[in-house]
Amino acid sequence: MKIRRFSQSLCIVLLLLTCCTLSAENEQPRVRNIVLVHGAWADGSGWKGVHDILVKDGFNVSIVQEPETSFKEDVAATKRILALQDGPCILVAHSYGGAVITEAGTDPSVAGLVYIAAHMPDAGENEADLGKRFPSDLSKSTAIKKTADGFTYLDLAQFHEYFAADLSAEQAAFMARSQVFNFADNFKAVITTAAWRSKPSWMLVATKDRTINPDLERWYAERAKSHKVEVAGASHSVYVSHPREVADVIESAARPVSK
Repeated sequence: MKIRRFSQSLCIVLLLLTCCTLSAENEQPRVRNIVLVHGAWADGSGWKGVHDILVKDGFNVSIVQEPETSFKEDVAATKRILALQDGPCILVAHSYGGAVITEAGTDPSVAGLVYIAAHMPDAGENEADLGKRFPSDLSKSTAIKKTADGFTYLDLAQFHEYFAADLSAEQAAFMARSQVFNFADNFKAVITTAAWRSKPSWMLVATKDRTINPDLERWYAERAKSHKVEVAGASHSVYVSHPREVADVIESAARPVSK
């Protein structure tokens, strides 16, 4: 009787150990490295709120500063930061930066892509043409200006309305005055290989976005079969106005999730 009970107990222990071993083998650690890429007419400082949350939550965060002088140079600037990562990373972008990470995200270090109110072109496409599929309020306005040497910027008086309506007038005014001019041809840059075709992706839709039509963001997400989250009432500057919601999407991408 005692021998039988001992055998049963031993079997239970072995079964539990086997289950624990299999669970440990199947459970992958979350990605610890996050790389943030800004969009047109902005710089990396807008990520501060998201950065602070991610760092507090234990992530290693790097921020790319694209020159916005050419699409090729913006992709190179992103790959330069990716080369410094000590392991897999989640590559995140806002707005025009979405096209940049679509091209740069084929780098082996990238485990997943997060698009924050961003463009998400496929190979052979460019964001300028895709924007015509669902025109934005900005594209129908007079807010986009162009310099004599081919760089675009947003009219200071209209920046708040079209780019950052859910921020204070003071904050939007500073963003307008510190905006980085973006070379016009960057919007027409054609993607060679779309990283989201082979890697899991996430899309955060800003429902009151006037720079990129929210329906275009939804269309991108549906086409790529992305994990989609919507932030009600958010402007195009959702990464500044709703840092917690944006950080939550990034952190969910850092957990092991299949496409």
